[in-house]
Amino acid sequence: MDNWVTAVFVYIVVWWVVLFGVLPWGVRTPDEPEPGMASSAPVEPRILRKFMITSVVALLVWLVIFGVEQSGIISFREMARHMY
Repeated sequence: MDNWVTAVFVYIVVWWVVLFGVLPWGVRTPDEPEPGMASSAPVEPRILRKFMITSVVALLVWLVIFGVEQSGIISFREMARHMY
């Protein structure tokens, strides 16, 4: 990744993809939901914890992507050049 803007953009995209994988972890629904509450609403969503896990996992995935791109194993510039 030649500039920091691209690197940040890739991290953000990876973060959102990982978040959708992490969100269902440990979800429990209430046995008897309160009136007016959706029956599928989680009891304790622990969203801050899931955000932290997502950030760490996304960083690891991003480091793999960065390492592969920097090593030259896969060149995104070459792939883009052949596409157009």
